[in-house]
Amino acid sequence: MISKKLLQENFEAFGFQYSDEIGNRLDRYAEMLVEWNQKINLTAITEPDDIVIKHFIDSILLLKVIDLPLNASLIDVGTGAGFPSLPICVVRNDLRPTLLDSLNKRVTFLEELCKEIAVNAKFLHARAEETGQKEEYREKFDAATARAVAHLRELSEYCLPFVKQGGVFIALKGYEVENELEEARYAISQMGGKVEAVEKFELPFENKRSIVIIRKFRQTPAKYPRMTAKIKKYPLNKGK
Repeated sequence: MISKKLLQENFEAFGFQYSDEIGNRLDRYAEMLVEWNQKINLTAITEPDDIVIKHFIDSILLLKVIDLPLNASLIDVGTGAGFPSLPICVVRNDLRPTLLDSLNKRVTFLEELCKEIAVNAKFLHARAEETGQKEEYREKFDAATARAVAHLRELSEYCLPFVKQGGVFIALKGYEVENELEEARYAISQMGGKVEAVEKFELPFENKRSIVIIRKFRQTPAKYPRMTAKIKKYPLNKGK
């Protein structure tokens, strides 16, 4: 399915250790992604080389900007087809992922996928704003990730309530992230977070990525996250 040569070259170019096992597991991932995508909407990216760069390499770049602790718990909010968490967990078998998505069909795909690629994950068919208010998930994770089109201001309200104090929220965003980051700073602060780093990467085929690391330094107030309708109607902007 995918070019393992292209995969290996980019693993090595970005400083990751490649193995045949990793290549085989990601190849199976790509096969299932394309196969299931014919039945349910998982991704617009289906060309093999694009899957390697725009899904797999793009996801594992997260490991270049944050040293996740051994056996860290990770929640991927709005995970979709499993990005960025599952490629990361193929590289780091010790991580303990929870995959959260609001569409049951996608969760079913993820359950079947994880059996095939040998990732031991938990699955949540739920909405982030409701799950973040539940005691069994609130402030229980070492890290939260999101590779979503939502504004960082809203993503912070969805994701930071899941993160323990001292943990991190890692957002994969577009290359020009500065204005969005500035607009999100107040919301990030309200959630108990602080921007720790912003790393930028240039990938093959003119693809670019920014990764924003937000550290959780205090508890999120109990009223957050709010319901989506309220988040959209009353965005957390300073002075409003």
